[in-house]
Amino acid sequence: MAVLEIGLLYLGAALLLLFSGMPIAFALGGVALIFMFLFMPPTNLEGVTETLYSELNNFTLLTIPLFILMGAAIGKTRAAADLYEAAHRWLYKLPGSLGVANVFGCSVFAAMCGSSPATCAAIGSMGIPEMRKRGYSAELATGLIAAGGTLGILIPPSLTLIIYGLITEQSIGKLFIAGLIPGALLALIFALWVMFAAWREREETLAGGPRALLRAEAFTWKQRLETLPRVAPFVLLIGVVMVALYDGWGTPSEVAGVGAAGALVLVVTLYGVWRWRDLREILLGTARESCMIMMIIAMAFLFTYVMSYLHITQSMAQWLVGLGLSKWAYLLWVNVLLLVLGCFLPPVAIILMVTPVIMPGIVAAGFDPIWFGIVLTINMEMGLITPPVGLNLFVINGIAPDISFSQLMRGVIPFIVIMGLYIVALAVFPEIALWLPSRVK
Repeated sequence: MAVLEIGLLYLGAALLLLFSGMPIAFALGGVALIFMFLFMPPTNLEGVTETLYSELNNFTLLTIPLFILMGAAIGKTRAAADLYEAAHRWLYKLPGSLGVANVFGCSVFAAMCGSSPATCAAIGSMGIPEMRKRGYSAELATGLIAAGGTLGILIPPSLTLIIYGLITEQSIGKLFIAGLIPGALLALIFALWVMFAAWREREETLAGGPRALLRAEAFTWKQRLETLPRVAPFVLLIGVVMVALYDGWGTPSEVAGVGAAGALVLVVTLYGVWRWRDLREILLGTARESCMIMMIIAMAFLFTYVMSYLHITQSMAQWLVGLGLSKWAYLLWVNVLLLVLGCFLPPVAIILMVTPVIMPGIVAAGFDPIWFGIVLTINMEMGLITPPVGLNLFVINGIAPDISFSQLMRGVIPFIVIMGLYIVALAVFPEIALWLPSRVK
């Protein structure tokens, strides 16, 4: 059987199992083991455990459970509620102030916990009812929370960027730096859209529309300042983690350890989370999520090892380069592929499966791997709010089950368009992602 036929069969079998709903780790590992048995010498099958151990024996992988612990500690407290309230009080003068507060609340909480679904659940459970109570449409209220939650995989510390860095052997610190400006700018663009949409809804209401008038609130300086003591320490912790990474105070794993320890200290001192039942929930949640991700990474390493051994990766890369596409045409089709896969698969699976195949062509076309990591992550953000398997959509549906799926989709479509145009802007102006890393030695 030719390499191309084996490759198509290999990827097809993996996609079939993934689409069937089988856990990602079992799907990737199962296909890899079957093809090892069919097409590789028995000695390779006997050395599976050694292969997995050698790949996982990487100190950088320690960043994953430590950043998960940091996010879990913050996510199990009222940090999200305090952050939401602080953003609302400080931004109340802006048009669509409550919606803008939700966007920035999502941005900061996403940076603290690094999880898009967790951000949607934490901010959305408070923000969606409050926005609807004040006359925001169901579409706008749910759409901005679903899209705002996606910022969790772009604004550092980001597990998606960590996994991409491990697979492509790029500096995780530089990837984090590269995600700062694009993440902050995308959050700002989201906020501008929310301001415009809220203004338009207000105008429709004043013209006799069906919704209640979007009511404004006012807060004194005292009411705004009293939110800072609980929020400022967490924002400071994120700032310390970022500066430590960018200035090279320690390795990513060491910095992640400082962040996790700092988050635990803060939740104990500020929220009184010191009882064993509270800490046990945090630690068990961290262990479950960490084990799941590490299992996926281990099986993905095995999956890519088989691809490389059977020359599938090399042959597909040569085939893609041999198509003779211009660099921009190649980038376009890569983004189309990522977008389509994002409609069905979670970001981790896509990065682990697809990156080894497309990266040789990306590098050959002259694109910076750090820059492409940001483009790929924004593509993954789009996948999180695109049916049929957009994870954030299911989270929002659980928070607000009375809102129909069609209303939810109408709410997220403008944000999908914004992210698509943003990828175009990054392609035209790569300095958006590369300017800050270029200043770091």
